Amino acid sequence: EPLAKHLNIRIGGPARYFVEARSTQELVDTVQFARDYAVPYFILGGGSNTLVSDAGYDGLVIKAANRGVKIDNERVVCDAGAISASIARMTADKGLRGFEWAISLPGTIGGAVRGNAGCFGGETKDSVESVRLLRDGVVVEVSGEDMHFGYRHSVLKDEGHEGEVILDVTLKLVPGDRAEAMALIDKHLANRKASQPLGSSSCGCMFKNFEFADEAVIAELRSKFELPEAFIAQKRIPAGWIIDKLGLKGTAVGDAEVSLQHGNFLLNKGHASAADIAELVRKVKARVRDEAGIVLSEEVQHLGF
Repeated sequence: EPLAKHLNIRIGGPARYFVEARSTQELVDTVQFARDYAVPYFILGGGSNTLVSDAGYDGLVIKAANRGVKIDNERVVCDAGAISASIARMTADKGLRGFEWAISLPGTIGGAVRGNAGCFGGETKDSVESVRLLRDGVVVEVSGEDMHFGYRHSVLKDEGHEGEVILDVTLKLVPGDRAEAMALIDKHLANRKASQPLGSSSCGCMFKNFEFADEAVIAELRSKFELPEAFIAQKRIPAGWIIDKLGLKGTAVGDAEVSLQHGNFLLNKGHASAADIAELVRKVKARVRDEAGIVLSEEVQHLGF
């Protein structure tokens, strides 16, 4: 199955096997089938935040398409394949607050939990009460605290947890004013439209923002850039800001290009290959390392490389 048609960046070779799991039980059964036959598998969410090699993936790709969402007072139980932006709009429409920021997330709630997605000052971890996982063939429920969330990180990215699969997520939100919630939704959408290349094919943000902890790093960075005080206060510099300051917007390899609108988006202009994107990533990271002394880490998952 060509994976390019399932990914937002429209790049990627074929998966040897492909299943679209439209219910949580289908998701459990398909993972178990892969385990029984020792077939490597990969869970695909909404198609963002993933780059597949041109050669594809010699295994089973399971697309989480279980989309159920149930609202019970301030608790919201979401199947792993539910689209985060849809959950944001649905809950805001019910007057539930705290998840409005996710209106700009392109993927699923399962992917958002795995990578602790965030934007506009919000993070997934802020709303997660519990998560049901398939772990070694057994369904277990863990608390939000036991997910060990960090910046773009959860326990599922740690060694020993790679094969665990999110089945559903319980969010706990705060009752509030519906009109205010919907107004915030509209504000976030307008901000996203103004700042991100929404009509283009990309993985979303390619790099994690740069985090620093000590004063020596601040002094070094200040010698090269005029750092906004907000970055210093939060000890985090947006990767797109760094890329912009180094004049890397518009840098291209083949048909892959650093967005002119937002430096942290690497675009497929129509006929880019995964190799083009990978080489563009390498060029950007090398320039940022050499000229800013910053080593950028990729946020996007790689499959089949």
